[in-house]
Amino acid sequence: MAGTNRRRWRTKSAYFAIWPATFALFAISPFIARGSISLGALRSTLPFAAILAIVSIGQTLVIQQRGLDLSIPGIVSISAILATKIPGGVDSKLIRAVVIVLVICAIAGLLNGLVVTMFGVTPLVATLGVNALLLGTILKITSGAQTASATPNLVHFAAGRVLGVSNIILLAILVIAVVTFIVKSTVIGRRFVAIGTSAPAARAAGMPVRLYQTMTYVIAALFGAIGGILLAGYLQTPGLSGGNEYLLPSIAAVVLGGTSLAGGGGSVLATAGGALFLTQLQQVVFGAGAPASVQLLIQSIAIALGMGLRRVPWKNLFSKFHSTQAVATT
Repeated sequence: MAGTNRRRWRTKSAYFAIWPATFALFAISPFIARGSISLGALRSTLPFAAILAIVSIGQTLVIQQRGLDLSIPGIVSISAILATKIPGGVDSKLIRAVVIVLVICAIAGLLNGLVVTMFGVTPLVATLGVNALLLGTILKITSGAQTASATPNLVHFAAGRVLGVSNIILLAILVIAVVTFIVKSTVIGRRFVAIGTSAPAARAAGMPVRLYQTMTYVIAALFGAIGGILLAGYLQTPGLSGGNEYLLPSIAAVVLGGTSLAGGGGSVLATAGGALFLTQLQQVVFGAGAPASVQLLIQSIAIALGMGLRRVPWKNLFSKFHSTQAVATT
């Protein structure tokens, strides 16, 4: 019982740690980059944090299944490109464009999942291959130049607010709530966690392991598609490589949120906290005048720290500290 409680404490503390870290980052931000937490700055950066959170939720689910999705850049980019190119600025064609984007990305996710589960290809190689396929498709359909702009309705939704809160942020909150409920409170969610924790044990218990693992890649691709569509609406004219900005950050957000790369349990809410932390960190770094290369370096360090700090036996250290203090006072 004591061992079980200790493991639960470590798990909860791993998911909670991102929030005081994020609070501390916001507290020191004005001293590093003046104006980085002004109302205007927050209104412009928080939607990007919400988009990253949505994309990272899909990455979280894949990592919980001991996988890794490196096709995120291609999925986000092709979603943004097609969401603007297919309708050609005409609102009446927007719904058709969204459906086409979702179908294409679902097929890409299905390809990821089948190659990994049916053919035994490592997720790293499989998803990189699909990513290359998607990027090649983008170059083919755009001829290397993107001139299409988002439709007025898409721009209006991406830039719109409800009671002062961005629609993109509200959508991210909804996604977080729905995914958290499914994972924590449904049979599907409990089986999902069990398969991620130990696929052989889940298979012995009669669970459809391959189906769950395959569909996880499909769901991750759909979240990437949603992120790409929102990005197109927010930027209005997205670039061909807009999805490149979401590969390393989506992994970093998951790690900073406390989800282990070894699979099993995870927290999409904590991943959202990691996305918020990284977005504000980028705001501070750029506001301080540092080059983009520094941002990549910091993201890499964040992943390393997130993985390393998770293994620190905080409870034992605190217990030893309190014991030492008690001995010193006697």
